[in-house]
Amino acid sequence: MVSDLNEREKIILNKLSADGSVMVADLAKDMGLSEVTIRNDLKNLELKGWINRIRGGAAPSMHQDILERQKIHVEEKNAIARAAAELVQDGDAIMIEAGTTTALIAKYLAGKRDVHVVTNSTLVFSYARMNPNLQITMTGGEFRRPTESMVGPIALQTLDRLNVRIAFVGTDGFTLERGITTHIMEGAEIVKMMKQHSESTILVADSSKYGKTGFSGVLPLSDMDLILTDAGLAGEALRDLTDAGIRVQKVDI
Repeated sequence: MVSDLNEREKIILNKLSADGSVMVADLAKDMGLSEVTIRNDLKNLELKGWINRIRGGAAPSMHQDILERQKIHVEEKNAIARAAAELVQDGDAIMIEAGTTTALIAKYLAGKRDVHVVTNSTLVFSYARMNPNLQITMTGGEFRRPTESMVGPIALQTLDRLNVRIAFVGTDGFTLERGITTHIMEGAEIVKMMKQHSESTILVADSSKYGKTGFSGVLPLSDMDLILTDAGLAGEALRDLTDAGIRVQKVDI
């Protein structure tokens, strides 16, 4: 999560995003720090799941698309994820679909006990693995770097064998007319399977996603038990959704 990073770590990640890789000696020179300090920073970033250390430097552990999306609407995403995590109870089994907002839910499960998290997201795993009170099931499948997700038949077969109380899903865009949409067709199948195997399906999406339409349709909004979004959702949009029987909760930042 971006808010967990100190200023030096943010500078390092920005350089990684721009250059694709960084070297310890170059970072030390550019930042006016010792190589020992830089190596410690890289060690901490690796523990947080942001980078992979390579000989003499580091490379991002996540595709650049993810790194860029993590920087957008940061406060909104964290507020939504925090509210989603509050819906999880001790002893719950939940599914978390791949996405930058959905992944943050795992971060806010601190303090919950005996929660079983099923996910197709390597980003969710990077957050969840730090919490000893979470049991984690990864779906397996074909890895898609742009979304840090596992998709395909193996992922779907795993989900098809499991049942949970809540599935948290994301979207590239949602409208009343088109429902939930995505740019990746394989991701649509994951969401549909999670819906089938959960008692309740919750869409977590910041308000900038409303009115946007992705390439592939996923599910109508009426299939969602709740939409968690931020206070930026326009009043007219909220009225339209509410009039259509869609339950929406706006989260304050």
